[in-house]
Amino acid sequence: MTRSLDIGPLRSLVAVADCGSFQRAAHSLHLSQGAVSQHIRRLERAVGSPLVERHGRGSRFTPEGEQLLVHGRQILSLHDETMLRFGIDAEQTIVIGSTEHAAAQLLPPLATALADTLPDYRPRFRIDRGAQLREALAAGRIDVALLLGSTDDPRAVAVGELELTWYAAPNWTRPHGPTPLVAFDDPCALRSRALETLTAHGLAAEISAEATHLAGVQAAVGAGQGVALMATLGHTPEGLTPRKDLPRPRPLAVAVWARKGLAAEITRAAAEAVTDLLSGQVPEVLLESPVVLPQGA
Repeated sequence: MTRSLDIGPLRSLVAVADCGSFQRAAHSLHLSQGAVSQHIRRLERAVGSPLVERHGRGSRFTPEGEQLLVHGRQILSLHDETMLRFGIDAEQTIVIGSTEHAAAQLLPPLATALADTLPDYRPRFRIDRGAQLREALAAGRIDVALLLGSTDDPRAVAVGELELTWYAAPNWTRPHGPTPLVAFDDPCALRSRALETLTAHGLAAEISAEATHLAGVQAAVGAGQGVALMATLGHTPEGLTPRKDLPRPRPLAVAVWARKGLAAEITRAAAEAVTDLLSGQVPEVLLESPVVLPQGA
């Protein structure tokens, strides 16, 4: 029996990785969810191994799936390059990783900016936690990641800083004891900065509530469970109020990270676009140390 890897199913595999689910992958490819699932099963038959497995309420790639994903990107890149040499404009994508916080405010203008500077590429975004974005970047599943934290790594291009603000419920009052802190699950650059800021000013703190998603953090703060440090660029979340009676935190550096082998002009265009957006103070931007888009800081 002859086995082969077809381009269509490989595009579906890559789309599932980039979009984070079969449903979103189907939407991005203008296919039905059933068609995408069928493509994955066809690839599984071709390689003789399961590529996706159940994980909690969702799914994840198996080791074989991760391996095929890397090779699949290479095959698609070569395929599209060959088609272009024959004058056939195969669609090229640039996959950008970010946290959920940036999705609504940063990513739309970023997509517009990249469309102007990289007209031959269509941006696709991956929303995820920072740790997962780093893994995806190393595995080649995303092209660029917007990450908070150190910019000393040679792979990082510094693009600006995010100002941070304390938020609480309107009727919240500071207790006499340790400051109750609502934070994202560890590891998280915002969580670390919040704790170090309070400690540096001699204020005891304790984690009163934790959440994986931004909505969970905001809900806990709105319910009066404590204060949270957020990067909203001056746009106050609904139902919350900024607190000026806590120590002012240092801003967090933002860097653009690129996968190994990514064309320098793509990295440069993404970095310049994010730099311009941050200098313009796009509202409610919050980038994870790293993002591509579980959710949270």
